Amino acid sequence: MSQASCPPDPRALAERLFGALAEIGCDPPGITRDAYGDGEQRAFETIASTAQSLGGSIERDAAANLYCRFAGASPELPMWVSGSHLDSVPHGGNFDGAAGVIAPLCALAKLAAEGRRPLRDVVVAAFRAEESTWFPLSYPGSRAAFGMLDAEALRLTRADSGRSLADHLRECGGDPERVAAGEAWLEPARLHGFIELHIEQGPLLEHRGAPLGVVSGISGSFRYRRARLLGTHGHSGAVPRELRQDTVFAFAALVGELDALWSDLERRGERATITCGQVHTDPTVDAFSKIPGELGFCLDVRSEREGTLLEIEDALGAMLARIERERGVRAELGERTSSRPARMDPGLRRLLREAAERAGLDPPTLPSGAGHDAATFSHQGVPSAMLFVRNQHGSHNPEEAMALEDFFDASSVLAEVLAQ
Repeated sequence: MSQASCPPDPRALAERLFGALAEIGCDPPGITRDAYGDGEQRAFETIASTAQSLGGSIERDAAANLYCRFAGASPELPMWVSGSHLDSVPHGGNFDGAAGVIAPLCALAKLAAEGRRPLRDVVVAAFRAEESTWFPLSYPGSRAAFGMLDAEALRLTRADSGRSLADHLRECGGDPERVAAGEAWLEPARLHGFIELHIEQGPLLEHRGAPLGVVSGISGSFRYRRARLLGTHGHSGAVPRELRQDTVFAFAALVGELDALWSDLERRGERATITCGQVHTDPTVDAFSKIPGELGFCLDVRSEREGTLLEIEDALGAMLARIERERGVRAELGERTSSRPARMDPGLRRLLREAAERAGLDPPTLPSGAGHDAATFSHQGVPSAMLFVRNQHGSHNPEEAMALEDFFDASSVLAEVLAQ
C-alpha cells in the first residue's frame, strides 16, 4: 500500500466494501453472486478498483482470477497470498467468501495507518467459482491458478444456464484455451504462504463465545448429485408390504443406516458429516394413492480423514446392496465427484495463534467441514492456514450474519502475520 497516500480507515473501508457487494448481489430474500456471471464479475471489478486506489497493482490470469499485489520492503522474497472467493450460493449471505477478500485489504490498510510495511509482497487474491452449486467440481478458480484445470472440467455446464464453464469463463475475460493448456499464475516456489480468512459457517465459535478460531484442517468429500432409487409404481391400498418395491421406504432405510453409521463414528471420535440435501419423487407421476416407483436424491459426505471417507463409502455400498435385495429396488448413484482433505500448516497456525494471543484473544482450534480454496494451496505444497470468524445464523442462507467487531479482531490478527 502506498506510503505517500493517506491510508483509509480500515473500518470505513470494510463497511463500504461489504455494502457495495451486498448491493451488487441483492436478490431477495438474500444475496446471489453467480459464478462466472454478472454478480461475480461486478464484485471482482469493485475489489479491483478499490485495491488499485489503495496502491495495489492489478493482474488477472487466464481463468479471470484477480490478484492485487502490494509491494513489501523486500520484494525479492517469496510473497504472501491472502484471499478467498466472491461468488455466493443462490439467495445466500453477504459474508461467505467476501470477508476473506476484504480482510487482507483491511489488514494492509491497518499496517499503512500505523506506518508499517510488510516485509514481503502481499497479494490479495479473489478466486472464481468456489461455490460448487454452480459447477459440479471443487475449486475451479484456484485450481486453474496453479494450472490444474483440464479441458474436461471446462466442458462442465453451469447448473442454471446449461452452458459450459469455458463459455462463461470467456465471457468474463478469461481464456479457456490457455487454462486447458495448464498455464499457471501461481507457482509454489514463489509463495511464502497462503492465509484465508472466512466466516465459520457453523455454530462452534458462537457456542464457545469466541470471535475467531484457527482451523486445523479442511474436510475432503465424496458426492453423488443425481442418485436414484428405482422400484415399481403401484396402488397404495392394493400391494402388501412384502411385495412392494417402494423407493421412499427404501430411502428411509438407507438414511437410517447412514445415521447409525454416523453415530458410531462419533462414538469412536471420528468426525464426519453426511447430508442428503435434496430428496424428491416426481409430482407429475406420483400421487397421494400411488406407491412411488422412483426417488431422486443427492449425497454429500465429508471428513478431515481420508480413511473415514473410505470407511463410509465402503459401508454405503454394502447398505445399498442389502436394501436392493430386501426392498426389491435398484440403486443408481450416478456421477461421483470428490475432493481430498487438506491439513493446515502447523507453523502458520502457530503464527496466527501467537498474534491472537498478543491481542488478548484465545482462539480455539477447530476443523472446517466446508471446502475452501486454501485446500488447493495445501495440495500444491504451499504452507496454508485459515482463520475462522464467528458468524450467526449459519451460512448459505439469507440470515447469515457477522459482527464487524469480530471481523476486525480477525483482520488485525491477519495484519500481524502478513507483516512478517
